[in-house]
Amino acid sequence: MTSALETPHHGVPRALDLCINRHPHPGPGGLSPADALWPHRLRRVLRAALAHWRLSDHGETAELLLTELVTNALRHSDGSSIGVRVCVRDDRLVIAVNDGSPGIPVLRPAGPDDESGRGLFLVEALAESWGASADGATTWCTLPLTEDKGPSDMEPAAVTAPVLREMPLELPADPSAVKVARVCGRTRLTMLDWPGNGHAAIAVLGALVDNAVAHGLTPGRTGQSLSARLGVTEDQEIVIDVTDPNPLFPNFTDAVDGTVGRGLWNARRHGARLTWFVASGFEGKTVRAIFRPGPAEL
Repeated sequence: MTSALETPHHGVPRALDLCINRHPHPGPGGLSPADALWPHRLRRVLRAALAHWRLSDHGETAELLLTELVTNALRHSDGSSIGVRVCVRDDRLVIAVNDGSPGIPVLRPAGPDDESGRGLFLVEALAESWGASADGATTWCTLPLTEDKGPSDMEPAAVTAPVLREMPLELPADPSAVKVARVCGRTRLTMLDWPGNGHAAIAVLGALVDNAVAHGLTPGRTGQSLSARLGVTEDQEIVIDVTDPNPLFPNFTDAVDGTVGRGLWNARRHGARLTWFVASGFEGKTVRAIFRPGPAEL
């Protein structure tokens, strides 16, 4: 599976693009064991994205709509891949599934003993609207949105001012990346001339890289990469991005709250605002920390 979140250069992501490689069942309408795993995987990715966008209240319905559209595509197309796009457009969540098939999906009655065939009826019942592209390759639906309200002690880490200067930091894809980040990060901070607490910034950078090594790398897989980027905004905020190959982060909120692990929780204790998003170019995810100069609140 490859994925990307469309986002402004320095903003909060609001669109999720996915492409899944599949193994069609040789018989009509059936799912191979490999394909049968995709609906559950996609639900997890969508759940994480909606939590990041503060739209978790719509998760149950959105997950069901995505599941039905993807399952319908898996059952009725024989292509090698399926594209999925979920995006926020105005005050609507748009879910689109492209299976490359020219057939226009139609509602068909399902008998009381049928085990399948109700997918599009559920879409019809739950979605605000639904339809297909002119060539039949893409089926889409929309869901009206009202963003989650109420107080929150973990604000999204959106960059609120233009980034004036930034520097990349290449890292080895192994546990030594933490030490490299701490050593080389100090040099980058000096070159960026950030006026804040350098010790806190390096501690946060180390926590993000340690998290990436522990949860973003697949043991034994070759060709993986880790990278980091440090930037300073007009408001003198420091922006720390760490990118790893794993596009998933299902327990992000628990990690920041300290329920799972202590690395991101410690970064938060240094005053960092934390978020994550699927990296551009189908290259995993980025965990971002932003904080202003000033005394660390420990």
